[in-house]
Amino acid sequence: MSYLQASNSQDESMFQYPYYLHQDSNFNLPSIPIITSQPHLPYYHCIATIKCNNSYISSLAIYGNSLYTGSSNKEIRIWKLDTIKSQFNQEHQSESIVVVTGEGAIKSLVISSDKIFSAHQDHKIRVWKLEGQDRKFTHVATLPTFGDRALKILTPRNHVQVRRNKTSTWVHHVDTVSGLALSRDGLVIYSVSWDRTLKIWRTSDFKCVESVANAHDDAINTVVVSSNGDVYTGSSDKKIKIWRKSEEKHNHILIATLKKHKSGVNALVLSDNEKVLYSGASDRCIMVWEKSEGGDMVIVSVLKGHSKSILCLSVVSDLVCSGSEDETIRIWRGIGKCYFCLVVLEGHNGPVKCLTSEVHDIRSSDTLASYHIYSGGLDCDIKVWRIFIP
Repeated sequence: MSYLQASNSQDESMFQYPYYLHQDSNFNLPSIPIITSQPHLPYYHCIATIKCNNSYISSLAIYGNSLYTGSSNKEIRIWKLDTIKSQFNQEHQSESIVVVTGEGAIKSLVISSDKIFSAHQDHKIRVWKLEGQDRKFTHVATLPTFGDRALKILTPRNHVQVRRNKTSTWVHHVDTVSGLALSRDGLVIYSVSWDRTLKIWRTSDFKCVESVANAHDDAINTVVVSSNGDVYTGSSDKKIKIWRKSEEKHNHILIATLKKHKSGVNALVLSDNEKVLYSGASDRCIMVWEKSEGGDMVIVSVLKGHSKSILCLSVVSDLVCSGSEDETIRIWRGIGKCYFCLVVLEGHNGPVKCLTSEVHDIRSSDTLASYHIYSGGLDCDIKVWRIFIP
């Protein structure tokens, strides 16, 4: 059972923070406070908290006017954004569409038109469809599909060794599916797993068309894809790898490996214009990567401020949002290659596991922009933040 409650306590409302500059090409420069006048400081308010009882939220996604949540108790819920953002004056039962998805906790969600793709701890990817006026969930497929499995299992060359004395067909993930990413045209979905593979699936018939074995040396935690089809994967092996489809062989080949993090990479996100890649890791750093004139990805800044691992990232407009094991969310803005921490959101009582964000559709003034940040934590809460930034 989940419910929506007000967040009107003074410790969560209208806090203001000074700006902090982070430009750290040598990775050792201290954070330098910048003195600014009080009227120009950003402020925020936690406008709602959804209590999810004993299940933590592992994935958040916005599509249309709905917030999609995936949780550790195997549930997908769909919440109307208008309801969440407007009905926060009293504690009440909040309406949501819900489906129990299967055997494994949900690790990632991707929305494509009327379909929902969910990645699970039981090594499966499931596909769902919302149908009818009552918007009921229908289970469409489980990947790999039975047909895909049957065709591959009969041919020995389709079997690969996954552990000592154990084999599986190459279309199977054999460990937790940790991340999903959808191509911009919606024709292909990419999955990564703790089994160290990257797999590519057609969304038309849900067939696995390619598997990159041993894509990393350790579990793969995150994946993003650009509009030109470049695929970025981040792993516990401390590396970020960039993959591109070969025109000759029609399979994905490794084109670059980024190795600056000192601990496992947990989160990746591209800027809105896709010119910048942000990576968050267990080394407590967010690294900012841009393409050099030669086309190589180089670090232009390192954002430091979190006291524990970075677990999730989100981009909205020119803002970067980071969630951490330290139970806080930080909002960053870049001016050139210099990045500022604009505000620190405090309110979760556990690590912040996932984030998503949007521009607020009502501007409070010509000089003050507002945004909504949605955060899910291991404290089993979903929080909705409204942020005002000059």
